[in-house]
Amino acid sequence: MKKLAIIFLSALMMFSCEQEKESIYTTNELTYNLYQGSDFNYTGKVQIKELLNGDLELTVELSGSKDNDPYYFPAHLHFGSYESKDSPIAYQLDPVDIKTLKSKTILGQLSDGTKLKFGDLKSFDGHIKIHLADSGPDYQVILSVGNIGSNDNSPQAFKREEMSVCSPYLN
Repeated sequence: MKKLAIIFLSALMMFSCEQEKESIYTTNELTYNLYQGSDFNYTGKVQIKELLNGDLELTVELSGSKDNDPYYFPAHLHFGSYESKDSPIAYQLDPVDIKTLKSKTILGQLSDGTKLKFGDLKSFDGHIKIHLADSGPDYQVILSVGNIGSNDNSPQAFKREEMSVCSPYLN
């Protein structure tokens, strides 16, 4: 009986401690798929969460080959769908670390001067691309890509052969 009481009290304390942590997020969140964009086998997800102050946090998490050498894949939020020609960069996301295949970005003002809010996401015309390199010929190699917002992000709609080459310039 004594052991049962100790287990119960321990569980109660752990539960209480977890509830004391204040969340920095609202309950608003969306997740989009990232599809393989080249011969490199990288897929993933981007999760968008609303912070209590109204800002958006984008977390990119890829699945694929990791490496222990320091290297970062550039990541961009673009205007337009991934098929759109010369889709300008809306925001440069924090690069994806090859060691963890993760990146976390607090979204600031977009290149067109607007500030994206959670309520705007469903009508936002955009996509995310993860590049092999930040310059040179490897910049044109897209590791992973996915539409967000109003653009179809379903596996049925994804057609890698229709993916456009990236414009390296901000809008």
